[in-house]
Amino acid sequence: MSEPIRAVISDFGGVLTTPLMNAFASHQNRTGIPAEALGRAMQGIAEREGAHPLFELEKGNLTEAAFLDAIAVELARELGHEPQMHGFKEIFFEALDPNEPMIELMRRIKASGRRMALLTNNVREWEPLWRAMMPIDEIFELVVDSAFVGVRKPEPEIYELTLARLGDGISAGECLFVDDVALNIDAARELGFEAVHFRDNEQAIPEIESALD
Repeated sequence: MSEPIRAVISDFGGVLTTPLMNAFASHQNRTGIPAEALGRAMQGIAEREGAHPLFELEKGNLTEAAFLDAIAVELARELGHEPQMHGFKEIFFEALDPNEPMIELMRRIKASGRRMALLTNNVREWEPLWRAMMPIDEIFELVVDSAFVGVRKPEPEIYELTLARLGDGISAGECLFVDDVALNIDAARELGFEAVHFRDNEQAIPEIESALD
């Protein structure tokens, strides 16, 4: 029999917001740069330099400006010209909206007396934008942002860090982790966390409520 859930650890983008793919599609529509080309550019840099630029950005090892400059240079190889990448985050966040049903569910869970943590792979320079989207600090007592701690999901260290910062003797088995990325869910389960893989509200909300019951 599983342990009672004492804490909920939620992802941000794609769980508490509308799908991230919407934002990437918006960037493609606004700039004419195909999302697939962005992916190939990042992979090309990763193969040449031995480190994926997005992962380095999300771990705070690369500034947003350096990331965008590197992508622009790499895209020039495919597009025949170096595209302007400034405005990326503004376009990205304009296409994201708060996922109100999930935010309301998190409020109810907090009101039930459970501990609440937010665990996000994010970008240091984007913090003011995403924090402004919803009442983060009203709902979550703890925020663990990959860009400020130097590790990212699905690396085990970031889950262990979140547990340590929650404190109060809470074990992995007493935490429910919610994320929209299967790799992140698999990593959490391997460490003993209860987990719900978010696909949409209709699927995830009942699964979360059932896990808490």
